[in-house]
Amino acid sequence: MLNKKELIGGVLLVSGTTIGAAMLALPTITGLAGFFPSIILFVFYWMLLTYSAFLMLEATLFMGGKTNIISMARKTLGFPGEAASWTFYLFLLYALTTAYLTGSSQIMQDMFQAVFGLDLPHYAGVLPLLLVFGYFVYHGTKAVDFVNRLLMTGLAIAYFLMIVTLFPEVKTDNLKHTAWKYLLISNSVIATSFGFHIIIPTLSCYLNRDVKKLTLSLLIGSFIPLIIYILWVFVSLGIIPIEGAFGIKEGYLEGENGVHLLTGILGNNWLSMIARFFSFFAIITSFLGVSLSLQDFLADGFKVKKTPSGKSVLFLLTFLPPLIIMWLNPRAFLTALEYAGAFGVMTLLVLMPALMVYKGRYIDHYSGEYQAPGGKLSLILVMIIAIGLISLEVITKLGIINLATLI
Repeated sequence: MLNKKELIGGVLLVSGTTIGAAMLALPTITGLAGFFPSIILFVFYWMLLTYSAFLMLEATLFMGGKTNIISMARKTLGFPGEAASWTFYLFLLYALTTAYLTGSSQIMQDMFQAVFGLDLPHYAGVLPLLLVFGYFVYHGTKAVDFVNRLLMTGLAIAYFLMIVTLFPEVKTDNLKHTAWKYLLISNSVIATSFGFHIIIPTLSCYLNRDVKKLTLSLLIGSFIPLIIYILWVFVSLGIIPIEGAFGIKEGYLEGENGVHLLTGILGNNWLSMIARFFSFFAIITSFLGVSLSLQDFLADGFKVKKTPSGKSVLFLLTFLPPLIIMWLNPRAFLTALEYAGAFGVMTLLVLMPALMVYKGRYIDHYSGEYQAPGGKLSLILVMIIAIGLISLEVITKLGIINLATLI
């Protein structure tokens, strides 16, 4: 008999890992294409990332006992797969940490301006987050778990209040805007918004490798964020205009998040305060989870013991590189999310699971408790899509396709 309590726990674990600060960027990067074209892209990436999650589950169940992406790659793809996983995992975590530090700086600048009338410099906006919440990361998992429960509750309440209160402000004419060519801009960040796969090995232990609970948790847990994202984009694109001050175009070029644009349009009132609280909780919950994962990954990879001096070294290794990137690039919030989606998510969470399952299933003939739907053709199609999307981003970053000329 299906244990509903365990299933709900699994669903919430997947949804909680999926929903994060990347959703703050969604209005900015989808607004140029328009609401309805963006819905198609949301559904496409939900289907692609959910299917690759099933592949990751199959690869996880190839292994006995506790496992992780690195050990799965080592078993199925050998040293090249292990090295690639290590590299892209580190890249993804650093890119996301950079994005969240930059996003928090923007929120602090907005709050200081609204409450105290003070203009914080770009480099100083991040310091409150780093000093207060970096403390919990420094002290490890138990400290982070305690504060994260409170923040996740705040995030859920703030999201509900924001959707309900902003709904009457929606102008349906804003939602009629359609420009398909701008979908190219949205690819990477939307991909990042559906990345929850690193939790699958932990989830398989939590649910005792029960295939029915695991597959339902992945399916329902990923579908909830899809609905949440669509509602969020509906409300925000119904309020934020394309042109003008605090418009979508200005926001994209300046690297602003959607909440910053909303608060600029709505003015300094209680509606904008709800939006600010929502963005604060979204950034902090994502920041805690990702930076803790990065710190633990660095400790394991470089064999750093968690003594006071060791934790100080880990703290610097975790936060100093993202801080430098953030200070050098004011647009780092969107840029880091774009890089994370294009190279981290597509390589580590889409291409690698397909490669691991193909080799494990058809070459090494591993068999676990679960086999994802589809055969060789499905796996090859996923690989082609992943390589195509990565190649598209490489071409864009090299300037062969210049996104700036589209705007």
